[in-house]
Amino acid sequence: MSEFKIAQERKVATSIPGPKSQELHAKRLQAVSHGVGAALPVYIDHANGAILVDVDGNHFIDLGSGIGVVSIGHTNQGVIDAVSAQVAKLTHTLFTVTPYAAYVEVCEILNRHTPGDFEKRSALFNSGSEAVENAVKLARKFTGRGEIAVFDHAYHGRTNLTMAMNFKNMPYADGFGPFASSVTHVPMSYPFRDPSGMTGEEAAKRAITYMEKRVGAKNLAAIVIEPVQGEGGFISPAAGFLTALATWAKENGIVVVADEVQSGIARTGRWFASEWEPTFVPDLVTIAKGIAGGMVLSAVTGRADIMDSSHAGGIGGTFGGNPVSAAAAISVLQQIEAGGVLENATRIEGVLMSRLKALQASYPVIGDVRGRGAMIAIELVEPGTLNPNSAAVDTLVKHCHQNGVLVLNAGTYGNVIRFLPPLNISDALLNDALDVLTEGIAAL
Repeated sequence: MSEFKIAQERKVATSIPGPKSQELHAKRLQAVSHGVGAALPVYIDHANGAILVDVDGNHFIDLGSGIGVVSIGHTNQGVIDAVSAQVAKLTHTLFTVTPYAAYVEVCEILNRHTPGDFEKRSALFNSGSEAVENAVKLARKFTGRGEIAVFDHAYHGRTNLTMAMNFKNMPYADGFGPFASSVTHVPMSYPFRDPSGMTGEEAAKRAITYMEKRVGAKNLAAIVIEPVQGEGGFISPAAGFLTALATWAKENGIVVVADEVQSGIARTGRWFASEWEPTFVPDLVTIAKGIAGGMVLSAVTGRADIMDSSHAGGIGGTFGGNPVSAAAAISVLQQIEAGGVLENATRIEGVLMSRLKALQASYPVIGDVRGRGAMIAIELVEPGTLNPNSAAVDTLVKHCHQNGVLVLNAGTYGNVIRFLPPLNISDALLNDALDVLTEGIAAL
């Protein structure tokens, strides 16, 4: 018997969006704030594995996973069972009032698998933005300093502090200021667009010089960096960049925060993307998205002395580490520990990179193919140049959507298509989706 409850196949039954989705969308426009966007206004009724089924009966191959959230697959049976059992026992009590075991177990697992062999602690929250905010709070408390350094092309969230930490103004911050202060933006290692031959160490020296001159090392509480940038376009820094930054930070008493909200929890074929540079060991790691199979949960995990630097009550929140979300997370994390999930991410990388590199060789509109595991992207350019080609991305995304493949754009210049499939997607489904993409590229 198949592990899937829905046939894992693409099916376009109506126009996209179909009549029922169009009807719902008209209601949405009357009821929901227009500030909440919709990349594809089809209304999903149910899902399983790597397939989304909308209210009109269209089956979409999901190459977005809710932006990396349902990494374990839609409606994973282990998550369903864990949530069902927990919701019948206890839905809420607030861990900081009367604790419960599931919160502790999630923290124990995260402490085991985040980089570093030092003593660790964890704390649970709700969103990725909230995890980043609390990591910054802890770094400031621990160091007694106030300044934070972040990187070009970064994305960290939509709260006031994280909006200040993002690189792009539109759509995340435009008109929403004033923003939190004491945040400095620093040049990122971007191999596709950096000067030819620039090494990771050279890119790090550029960033360090900027921090030393602009802020001063003695004033910096933390460096916050995504080991693979998410919204920025799946930018992986050149080898050695992260290690050189961390070495300088350690010499100067600066906390290094790895924002693994999108890249963590098996997404890149490792528990955390930081592990791809073994000599890079962050002090704190922020975690969210893929941790709980679609339930709301985030975390900060790291050095015990930093995590314990806050007074009691300084971190926490009403819903952070909710029992139902914690139960879902335990199921997801135990499935990764049991084996096969990391290997699936590596398998997916093999399929995606092989097909996309072949397309790049045939179509010069694809300037770069990059990423790791099931976190892969293509950057589109005007052929023969490095000029971003966002128009081609818009055309391709629309083509994929109209043919039953959900893909997402990304990138500072709007010229990146990212692939974030559930880690239990089959090779056949991946190849079908890539066939649709190929047709779209050929028609550009």
